Amino acid sequence: MLVNIWFNGNFSEPRDIAILGVAVIILDIAYFVAILFFKQMSYVLDFLLILILNMSVIFQSCFICKFNIKHYITCIVCLAASKCGYMLCKNHKLLQDKKKYIYGGIGILLMLVLIVDLVKHDMWIRIGSFTLQPSEFIKPLFVLACATSIADQQKKHKILCFNVVYENISLFCLMAAICLVQVKSHDYGSLPTFISIYCVGFILRICYPKAKFSKKKLFAVIAVIVVCLLIGLKYAPEYVQHRLHVDIWSDKTGDGYQQSQALIAIANGGWFGVGPGRGFLSNIFAFDNDIVFATVSEEWGLLYALMMVLTIIIITAVPLFNPTRSYYHATMSSCIAAAFIVQMALNIFGSCNLIPFTGVTIPFISSGGSSLLVSGFMTGMLMAGQSPVFRENKASQKNKKQTEAVPAWRWKE
Repeated sequence: MLVNIWFNGNFSEPRDIAILGVAVIILDIAYFVAILFFKQMSYVLDFLLILILNMSVIFQSCFICKFNIKHYITCIVCLAASKCGYMLCKNHKLLQDKKKYIYGGIGILLMLVLIVDLVKHDMWIRIGSFTLQPSEFIKPLFVLACATSIADQQKKHKILCFNVVYENISLFCLMAAICLVQVKSHDYGSLPTFISIYCVGFILRICYPKAKFSKKKLFAVIAVIVVCLLIGLKYAPEYVQHRLHVDIWSDKTGDGYQQSQALIAIANGGWFGVGPGRGFLSNIFAFDNDIVFATVSEEWGLLYALMMVLTIIIITAVPLFNPTRSYYHATMSSCIAAAFIVQMALNIFGSCNLIPFTGVTIPFISSGGSSLLVSGFMTGMLMAGQSPVFRENKASQKNKKQTEAVPAWRWKE
């Protein structure tokens, strides 16, 4: 990538390219040294995480044709957050015991979102040059709320003619509260991400306690989702209805401006791009977050953009292919994978005019403190799902060795 910048980039000073290259190498070395202090079963996600963040730093720096120190610092925070997520989510029994605090944390964040919306009519809290979006921090907590164990799903209570789990009812009420707050704050773009987390968690809750995947239940859940989607589209606010039916080519200077420019940029970039820093899309609002897929496609080409997407998909797929520590970690990993994939799809499909423009970010790639911090923390949660099992105590290990040492013929006697 640095060779491409040197020959095809629009950097005015070779020194800027050297600074960017040295910064990326230092970040890699520092992180690889740091992970030696964490005992894990697999370091695959660590290598993938540092790879995607390297790409992110290079992309964001090339957009402005100089080393993007602000984004670089945010990526360091993202790496630190990943280790925090790993350490906090290793012990699923502790998380299950503290579930009331998880619900309480979500409630506090929802209140904060409402207060910020009422006071500032905005979704962000600005601290100097950094911005934080409170609703982003709800995602990892909501994933933990959706995660469950098989034992929890066996605690059924009879209400009328139905056997229900109280925790499932409380989770549904929590999801309803999140949707209401998001609608109240006009943050419709994040709704599909929260809904995907809930749906995946709910399906795993109702289908797997008996080690049997119920197709009937799955189809029933899909039917309910479709009905809710149709109702939501029918009664959506007027400006949302307008976005659903706008013709971007007849309204290129209005509501279709960003999407039309994004499509032109993608077509202009082709497979190999016009060169780092040589695109015109960097002059368009939200080029580095909401339409970052189009910006990468224009400057680096569709080949690099697809490579970026494939890396994120692999990050979400690795924890699903490898054995997880517990059923709790399995549901947690599935919910995080759904959140990453849906969020990335919304950004890409919105940039390509396949769906209405939502304004959500691509995990790890888009600029923004909240998005990168939460993405890093959730990646740490994925790492925790693959961490080693708790060690057996010395007495158990001693008895096991003694049993293995006894010959088979002595067992018969």
